[in-house]
Amino acid sequence: MKFPESKVLQGLPTQFFATLVNNVNAQIAAGVDVINLGQGNPDQPTPAFIVQAMQKATAKAENHKYSLFRGMPSFKEAAADFYQHEYGVQLDPETEIAVLGGSKIGLVELPLALMNPGETLLLPDPGYPDYLSGVALAQVHLELFRLRRENNYLLDYQELDPQVAAAAKYLYLNYPNNPTGAVATAEFFRQTVDFARENQIGIVHDFAYGALGATGTKPRSFLQTPGAKEVGIEMYTLSKTYNMAGWRLGFAVGNPEMIEALNLIQDHLFVSVFPAIQEAGVAALESDQKTVQKLAQLYQQRRADFEKAARQIGWEPYPSGGSFYAWMPVPEGYSSAEFSDLLLKEAGVAVAPGSGFGAGGEGYVRIGLLIDEPRFSEACERIGKLHLFA
Repeated sequence: MKFPESKVLQGLPTQFFATLVNNVNAQIAAGVDVINLGQGNPDQPTPAFIVQAMQKATAKAENHKYSLFRGMPSFKEAAADFYQHEYGVQLDPETEIAVLGGSKIGLVELPLALMNPGETLLLPDPGYPDYLSGVALAQVHLELFRLRRENNYLLDYQELDPQVAAAAKYLYLNYPNNPTGAVATAEFFRQTVDFARENQIGIVHDFAYGALGATGTKPRSFLQTPGAKEVGIEMYTLSKTYNMAGWRLGFAVGNPEMIEALNLIQDHLFVSVFPAIQEAGVAALESDQKTVQKLAQLYQQRRADFEKAARQIGWEPYPSGGSFYAWMPVPEGYSSAEFSDLLLKEAGVAVAPGSGFGAGGEGYVRIGLLIDEPRFSEACERIGKLHLFA
């Protein structure tokens, strides 16, 4: 007997990050000392106080039962308090917050919850590849909008085809941006709210790197913008802020109708998140955030270290303002994929080709700032020996 995958599953895009990991592992298995700059997985441990909160919570018998379907009130209240003291944004814990098993779940399931097959979703190019999974699963129509370096990788709403804008139902944004590290301004978010109102488009802001500003300033939340809750939501994850990537915990905040739709689909797909993980999340969100400040400083130092080493071989970075990535140009004569393959095979350095994030990423590679010196210097020394830069 044969059991073929459904047409929906057959339509899923190739998992970009899985392919990247397989290529790196193949080189390691061949005995190559690979310096992996292609990953987006936080390398620092979860802060001890969060781990201790989790250990204590797992011993509670009441946490061994099914979770409440829509999450623990204590976690939602902690998320609301977090947004109040970090961004000055007031949220109703019951109607304006949805608990997620990591923000990726919310981003992928949203088209299933709020769109009908054939309706139009606007996505950034370049952008996080897993947005495309939601497009395939919900069988919605995709329109890409180009993010351009000359506009600091902010969407220029004047460039959008009016017919596309009129047809679109939702628009995804992501700042600080993966892969470019670009950050949004208050003025850009004001333009976004105006655009959403004029065209009746719902906004979904992926705020995964919200705690990681590269300039010492905190990136803005979309919900800080007047009128933002009327037109959209924001997805927040504890993965990057607290080095909790493997814990799978996040939340969506904002427009009550959109939040209710996310809660409803999750009623049918999940029984929320293990209560002990939510208790650990409460400890994280209610902390004094000193560990977050130290983490942001660590990434700033790593950015400075990498950029210094890169400039010594004539490799000039894009001036990223956030996230834990550097966005680096490809030398003339190579595509992003060709350059990435060359670095892996000839220098033992893994990077993520920009084309993996969309056609708009062609001409660049993404560097993960997730190792310490002296490996940055070593990586750049290896690349320098290929004599690719003037």
